[in-house]
Amino acid sequence: MNNHLKVLEDEGIFIMREVAAQFERPVLLFSGGKDSICMVQLALKAFYPGKIPFPLMHIDTGHNFPETIEFRDRLVEEHGLELIVGSVQESINNGRVKEETGPDASRNALQTVTLLDTLKKHQVDAALGGGRRDEEKARAKERFFSHRDVFGQWDPKQQRPELWNLFNGRKNPGESFRVFPLSNWTEMDVWQYITQEKMDIPSIYFAHKRKVFERRGVWLADTEFVNRQDDEEIVEKTVRFRTIGDATCTGAVLSNASTLDEIIEEVSAARQTERGNRHDDKRSETAMEDRKRQGYF
Repeated sequence: MNNHLKVLEDEGIFIMREVAAQFERPVLLFSGGKDSICMVQLALKAFYPGKIPFPLMHIDTGHNFPETIEFRDRLVEEHGLELIVGSVQESINNGRVKEETGPDASRNALQTVTLLDTLKKHQVDAALGGGRRDEEKARAKERFFSHRDVFGQWDPKQQRPELWNLFNGRKNPGESFRVFPLSNWTEMDVWQYITQEKMDIPSIYFAHKRKVFERRGVWLADTEFVNRQDDEEIVEKTVRFRTIGDATCTGAVLSNASTLDEIIEEVSAARQTERGNRHDDKRSETAMEDRKRQGYF
């Protein structure tokens, strides 16, 4: 194994075991994306030969790419995992959130309420997430153990020191933690680890022909969920997705990378971050931090 990746893997496994030791009802947040897939791989190694001792939790916007849901269900069945699904559509039906309207309408922001409700319903005290510090400036502020108050909200000024890999999971009743074992990983580390471990990933990550249209420099997939405008022309392009999220706000990149080695070569030459094609991050300069303060991943 690459020594650099071995260090990152050992760190992630150590954090997984710390979570299992310190918390009563942890879950692993699973989106079907490459980062959460790596998290499952770390958990499988951390607790081998036993099963992963906590369930996966997916917050389903109802606007997912079908490739993602198919992969999720296949992975859960293959490893005999428990899956908890929180539904944004149910939150809308129950009046907990209101569906957005207009050309940029998305359910991505609505996930926060569904996530907090699902965590509360299952009395989760620690949620493992695949966030990395290199992704976005707000995520760069996160500790491994990110304390959340009784409302599930994050205060960057109240984070705890983490010296010598000592993680403080103490909390008051009702409080919880988000835990990020991949904090020190980069996008390149993730792809190299996937390649090294020969891991299966959704086909949407590889170059394929898809009907798309351009909106403010971002190629969005033509799906029933996106409110396409009359002047937005549908064309067929060879694209792939660097990140996977709600289909209404996750942009594709023009690419011919159809193998893991080609993806690694492409990422090494990229001048835009993987979240550069996410419309939800472009709503304001502090979009991600605002959502995190409200209880987002």
